Amino acid sequence: MQRLIEAGDVTVNGDAPVKAGTRLRAGDRVTVTIRPPVPVALIPEAMPLAVLFEDPHLVVLDKPAGLVVHPAPGHATGTLVHGLLAHVDDLAGIGGELRPGIVHRLDKDTSGVMVVAKDEPTQQTLSAAFKAKTEVVREYVAIAAPAPPGPRGTIRTLYDRHPVDRKRFSSKVNRGKPAVTHWEVVERLRLGAALVRCRLETGRTHQIRVHLADSGWPLVGDPVYGRRYAGELAELARALGRQALHAARLELVHPVTGARLAFATDPPADFAALLTALREPPSDGP
Repeated sequence: MQRLIEAGDVTVNGDAPVKAGTRLRAGDRVTVTIRPPVPVALIPEAMPLAVLFEDPHLVVLDKPAGLVVHPAPGHATGTLVHGLLAHVDDLAGIGGELRPGIVHRLDKDTSGVMVVAKDEPTQQTLSAAFKAKTEVVREYVAIAAPAPPGPRGTIRTLYDRHPVDRKRFSSKVNRGKPAVTHWEVVERLRLGAALVRCRLETGRTHQIRVHLADSGWPLVGDPVYGRRYAGELAELARALGRQALHAARLELVHPVTGARLAFATDPPADFAALLTALREPPSDGP
């Protein structure tokens, strides 16, 4: 039932989906929509993977934008998990039937560094480290417009699903889990935009996208939390076709060897093209 509520498939008196703790009154009509079940049999699918590091215990990848991490409604095949099942022997069953080996995830249209466990002890140790916010560093780069007003800062809020649109999240809530994002302006760009580096202290779903948008600095191209731009910035956002967000750096302690591992990747071509366009003066034409 909680999953149905979180997916937006429960309403009260026809209104927006509710939280599990919402109190009902006599006469309330509760409507529950049961969607077709998602197949649990995962079939390996060979796909190219950008492997940054691999040993018997874990694999670190550079995930491209557009790739869903694990099966979900509307994405029963073609996910990163399907590709990992073809790449890693005996991965099935680690960390859950539909999310084998997954320690943390990136949104479909967010690119960058991810770590995946190849055995159960590694999955449990890494998951605990991510949850405890210890020995793990996660840094992202983003392009926001308008730009933050200062050079750096920290956003500390409560965090939960949006009270009206249950498929979105919000930091403007009275109850929820704590969420902390540290940000720094790396470079100020044309059209009021900025290249921003963000470091996660917590890892809530959509956290950077929501924190920056709720602060008035949405990510360029974000289809959910962004804003409508005009003129050249609107054209650049359409050309990108996704939120301008890249998981640029990941540091962690190897669960078995104890070695400190650090991985970094540059943003992909579409992000780099947007950054170049916002650095260069507009063309005056022929």
